[in-house]
Amino acid sequence: MAVPKISAEDRAKALEKAQKVRKERAAMREEMKAGKMTVNDVIDRKDEDIVGGMRVKYVLESMPGIGKVRAKEIMDQIGIDENRKVKGLGSRQVAALLERLQ
Repeated sequence: MAVPKISAEDRAKALEKAQKVRKERAAMREEMKAGKMTVNDVIDRKDEDIVGGMRVKYVLESMPGIGKVRAKEIMDQIGIDENRKVKGLGSRQVAALLERLQ
């Protein structure tokens, strides 16, 4: 598959957009670490591009008291793939995740 050719202007716009998304996601993760935002809040906003594209693993790791190992255990118990994004969670997975974290 050939790499599409894009103009320098389009490339600059894409880089700027990606940078903005990364900053907003980092700010959201900091709010979660500080306890200002919960998984419920994230799930409610899953249709937004910024939230929907986040991996569930990173969302869980952003919660106070949950590290990499515990996040993996929770995801394994619920049956969530480690590469699953928030927008791709099914209703049963969301319900199980919220129940597990409360």
